[in-house]
Amino acid sequence: MTFMLAANIWHWWIGVVLTIVGILTVAGVGAGYVKQVSASRFPGKRQRRGHDEG
Repeated sequence: MTFMLAANIWHWWIGVVLTIVGILTVAGVGAGYVKQVSASRFPGKRQRRGHDEG
């Protein structure tokens, strides 16, 4: 009986951890995408200077 209770508790916590990791992964991929797209649309001073000189 104790083993089944422990299995149920661990199963629940593994689900919580995997859900949080999944949400953070999707948020990280989305943030990386937005950063990459905005970097190509709005280049910084360092990138603009390199294109103007050469």
